[in-house]
Amino acid sequence: MNSILEAKRYMENAKEILREKAIKEDGYYQDSKYVKMAGHTAYAGILLALDEYLGKKGKGRKDVDWYKSHLSQLDKKLLNSFLTAYQLLHLDMAYDGANSAKLASIAFEEAESIIRWLETRTAAA
Repeated sequence: MNSILEAKRYMENAKEILREKAIKEDGYYQDSKYVKMAGHTAYAGILLALDEYLGKKGKGRKDVDWYKSHLSQLDKKLLNSFLTAYQLLHLDMAYDGANSAKLASIAFEEAESIIRWLETRTAAA
């Protein structure tokens, strides 16, 4: 599945942004601009993979409630990972620029677990 490879590329790009641009000191990133960019990039990667797996919505754009509704029917653990990734990557990092390296690490772990879940399900198909 091409979207899985692309989602993984997004994740690598997000990690690279933090590593090379955000300047980590004492467990905190010093430049919120790059924290925001990394959070958005990682979250976009998740959505890219989910969109191919879940299919089209129909009219209008998908929102977080659409994803929650569909994921709750698939797998509760996946839903919890998505909700955590949404909170940490999209809200805390991408919007607020939360600068904790620990928070970013947890966010990336959740994102990667979603991508792995999708990868195993699509490989079997």
